[in-house]
Amino acid sequence: MLKAKTRWKLAAYDEQLAATIADECQLAPLVSKLLVIRGIDSSQKARDFLQAGPELFHDPFLLDGMEQSVHRIQQAIQEQEPILIYGDYDADGVSSTSLMVHVLRQLGAVFDYYIPNRFTEGYGLHKDALAQLQQSGYKLIITVDTGISAVEQVEYAKQLGLDVIVTDHHEPPAIIPEAFAVINPKKPGCPYPFDMLAGVGVAFKLGHALLGEPPLHLADLAALGTIADLVPLVDENRILAREGLKRLNQTCNLGLQALIRVCGLSDSVLSAGHVGFALGPRLNASGRLETAESAVKLLTTEDLDEAEQCAQALDDLNRERQDLVAAMTEEAVQMVRELYPPDENNVLVVAKEGWNVGVVGIVASRLVETFYRPTIVLGIDPEKGTAKGSARSIAGFDMYEALTACKEWLPHYGGHTMAAGMTLPVGNLDLLRQKLNELAGLWLSSDDFIPMTKVDVSMDIAEISLDAVEQLEKLAPYGMGNPTPLVMLENVETVGMRTIGRDDNHLKCSLSGSNATVDAIGFNWAHVTKKVTPKARFQVLGELSVNEWNGNRKPQLTIRDLSVPHQQIFDLRGSRDKSQKWLELATEPGSITVLFRQDSYDLLAHGATEEQRKTLHFIGRDESGCDFTVIQNVILYDLPKRRVDLTAILSRLHHAERIYCLFGDPDLGMERLSCPGRQHFKELYQFFVQVPVVKHIHLDALARKLKWKQPMLDGMLAIFLELEFLAAEPEQYRLLSSTSKRPLESSLLYAQWQEEAQLATDLLLSSSDGLLQSFHQLVEPATV
Repeated sequence: MLKAKTRWKLAAYDEQLAATIADECQLAPLVSKLLVIRGIDSSQKARDFLQAGPELFHDPFLLDGMEQSVHRIQQAIQEQEPILIYGDYDADGVSSTSLMVHVLRQLGAVFDYYIPNRFTEGYGLHKDALAQLQQSGYKLIITVDTGISAVEQVEYAKQLGLDVIVTDHHEPPAIIPEAFAVINPKKPGCPYPFDMLAGVGVAFKLGHALLGEPPLHLADLAALGTIADLVPLVDENRILAREGLKRLNQTCNLGLQALIRVCGLSDSVLSAGHVGFALGPRLNASGRLETAESAVKLLTTEDLDEAEQCAQALDDLNRERQDLVAAMTEEAVQMVRELYPPDENNVLVVAKEGWNVGVVGIVASRLVETFYRPTIVLGIDPEKGTAKGSARSIAGFDMYEALTACKEWLPHYGGHTMAAGMTLPVGNLDLLRQKLNELAGLWLSSDDFIPMTKVDVSMDIAEISLDAVEQLEKLAPYGMGNPTPLVMLENVETVGMRTIGRDDNHLKCSLSGSNATVDAIGFNWAHVTKKVTPKARFQVLGELSVNEWNGNRKPQLTIRDLSVPHQQIFDLRGSRDKSQKWLELATEPGSITVLFRQDSYDLLAHGATEEQRKTLHFIGRDESGCDFTVIQNVILYDLPKRRVDLTAILSRLHHAERIYCLFGDPDLGMERLSCPGRQHFKELYQFFVQVPVVKHIHLDALARKLKWKQPMLDGMLAIFLELEFLAAEPEQYRLLSSTSKRPLESSLLYAQWQEEAQLATDLLLSSSDGLLQSFHQLVEPATV
């Protein structure tokens, strides 16, 4: 047995609908099933999803507030009235700001932009900034990716004589700012057919309305913010991501060209993954550590040297950010283990002076990955006596609802189910931690603390074809709302399992089942090779793709998780350095060493540490203190003499994941592998008839005369004594002439010898397959 890293939840879908879509759209069944799982309920919607072209953009004037916004901006442009773009410091805010810069530049507007400082101002509109902008002569403010909650600030702006056009995508509060116009597809009463745009998506729609056509030449910027902000890649977001990635791969934006170069991606076909894990983090880095000024300059500059300088600066900041996150994460992990161990805390709340609040969200995510607990990480400001931080949650624990239940200690908080931010007095931290743990105790079960993986479909290897896998590429780009498809293969075996990579930390093999095979690779899965047997039957989760090598294209599965659902028997018989192998196995958590022979127990106990001696289990001693339910690994160190002893212990340990057969020739002399037959006993008896008294000192000569090993002779003499054919006298054996005849089969010692020999033959001399078969027969219904 080998447990999966996560819980697997297989998606349900309408099989008939999937079959209809496959037939009408001429798609592989795998692709049609995935479309249905993603909410596609008709063939036309399937075609639209797969094509996702600009012709499917919605009319931007369906957005409430768009018409008056366009008129006001056009008026400002005509009258050369200065316009101020007010943005945000994350990747979505930066790309939104940059996109509007390009649009207004194209329209000949007089404009500038402003991004608040995360550390001195924080998120959103600020009265001081608005006052300064008014004094600088601005009359029109266009917010991007912010403003929907700025009721007081917008009112203040109106008092200053500023017109504010809010463009935002965040959830509207109960009261919406009374701005000149508010463009937000989530706004109550807005008739727009799609409400999941990112901030840059809303800005793109404004650009569409101002230019009279979709600004596809800016789709690369739209894709950056859309993908980085983790909005669902469906409907218009999918179009923006698809068109944007096309544009990004041949971008004319000097800043993006420079950023791609510093990321080392000049020769790569850029995907959503490159945006999410390479470009996006660098755009975010400036706002996390300094200001977002350099990021906006990068995306808007028309000077090659400036582009190179900004790109390098962002790359340097990202490296600094990575080092900072690593150091803070290490401190936070240590704090959790020492002060708030996960087995005692269902929610982790950690805070420290000096922690950079710009990266606490990333650190919180790292702690969730490590401990799989809802987590809040905060930086403490000792001068203000406050803690400011970010929260990340797990499935089943609504973080926003939980914080709402704690609002008496939270002057400021906001967020959603899986993530949130908050500021609170340092003195309230313990109260917050206590209340959140109480809520988790009520809301979560033990299973909820095991990560869950959503699986799309279960399939046979025979269903995996090059054509089907190539069609999967039509579903890209992948992201939120359209995750990379995960397929499950059941009851498969591995062929040619080996480790690869410079450090041998990756796994390469073929998976076999249903008379078909598929190549598989598992990055950082090499450790599995030591935990599975050649005959293991796997369940595997993975992502299908096309692997091209030397002009050959073949399907390949990238392993994401795997399990062996049955107990495994490891054939380690005859290991050269048995004691060293035992030490390696015995140090694994949840291990027990089963010993049937006193001499084996004495040998191991003599050289073992106190902790190692606790793992030794000698059959026959008091077992009242043994908790077999926690055992994962069973080491069978030596051979039993009785089948019933082995059967009994294996039955009690049927839940164990692995059984290591470490017994071998040194545990049992070869003379015990077979029991002497009737002819051997006849020869020995006839010898005593001829020589009725045999002294002990002559037994060696007797063994040589009969060409037997001494232990075999000793065993036969013991049986004759039991049957009262012989008498044991001081220094000699004597034949009893008056004894009555007793059949050999009536000897208990003979029966035990026969059983021991047969058991040894089954367990020592059998092949690996024979060993497995023996275990099948020994323990039922335990599965091996």
